[in-house]
Amino acid sequence: MATSQIDERFSITQAKGIIKDLSVPDSRIYWADFLATILVGHISFACLNRTEVLVPDSELGQWGLWALCFAVTAILYMRAAMFIHELVHLRAGHFLGFRVIWNLFCGIPFLIPSFLYYPHVDHHRRKHYGTDRDGEYLDLSHRHPANLLLFVLAAAVVPIAAFTRFLLLTPIAWAFPTIGRWIEKRASSMVIDIFYLRGDYGLQAHRVMRIQEAACLLWCSVLTFRVLTTGQDGLNLLLNAYLMSVTLIVVNNVRTLGAHRWLGDGRELSFQEQLLDSVNYPFRPWVTELWGPTGTRYHALHHLFPSIPYHNLGIAHRRLVSQLPADNLYHETIRVSLFDEILTLWRRAANRNKSNDDSSIRLELNDKHAA
Repeated sequence: MATSQIDERFSITQAKGIIKDLSVPDSRIYWADFLATILVGHISFACLNRTEVLVPDSELGQWGLWALCFAVTAILYMRAAMFIHELVHLRAGHFLGFRVIWNLFCGIPFLIPSFLYYPHVDHHRRKHYGTDRDGEYLDLSHRHPANLLLFVLAAAVVPIAAFTRFLLLTPIAWAFPTIGRWIEKRASSMVIDIFYLRGDYGLQAHRVMRIQEAACLLWCSVLTFRVLTTGQDGLNLLLNAYLMSVTLIVVNNVRTLGAHRWLGDGRELSFQEQLLDSVNYPFRPWVTELWGPTGTRYHALHHLFPSIPYHNLGIAHRRLVSQLPADNLYHETIRVSLFDEILTLWRRAANRNKSNDDSSIRLELNDKHAA
């Protein structure tokens, strides 16, 4: 990153020197964490669908067990799913076995195969961040606050859209290449901008996409067959899966709303603006780690150093806080409450028209450290 892009109150060279030994991922941690999380999560979800067998004589007990298993499953599934964020940042060609196992145990069953997340790299390109080339950014501070509610409520249709994408659109894409290219560009990415166009990630990525599409198609077919042949049990399984999916997406969408300040207006943002537009939540890990697992609660730090594995982000943050000067811009990325930050975003959006132009919002970026 060019020196001219770095505000005088933040030295990337200084920060790199502090965390230079923290960029190597530990495969043992990845394997142990993910396998324990997903296996216990699957067991909990199985119990969720068998409450009448586990507690046969008490309807109240069945509902209590259902609620407990639902909460446990949601926490574990959220953590397991967020490993997709790690996969896209791991060096290409490394952790191949882990990538396969994650997709088999989580990506395919959850209908979030890893190829969907390839566009995440655009979110980390300095010249793409916050522009129309960034599928993970919306100018929410400049839009009606109702968009925040719509963003969260959209979780109700995402599982249906995903199921349709792989059960119906996949064979159509294979049979009709022209339609297939449209589907690849507009319906093959995990993004929040519905107008985002997926780029070309090369022949190998295309092969991976086809393999993972086939696996998801098979999985959707199996689920459909089970529902059609097992009656009420199949419907209960499908309903529980839908409710779980919506819950996870709602939690992730709420997390996303607090990950940035969303002050961009579509223009290319400077390094300083990108830094101050992202947020860290290092406090109360017994809560923040539930909605922001695998390091996603350290979003500003992740944007500074995307190569740091999730298990080192907490260490890196503590070092930076203790060793960077008190007036360093990095300290301005720290917040305590996710909901307070979202409420601030809501108020900012509600007041978006009180000035004649966007200068007040832009000044907030430039003067944030003065607050």
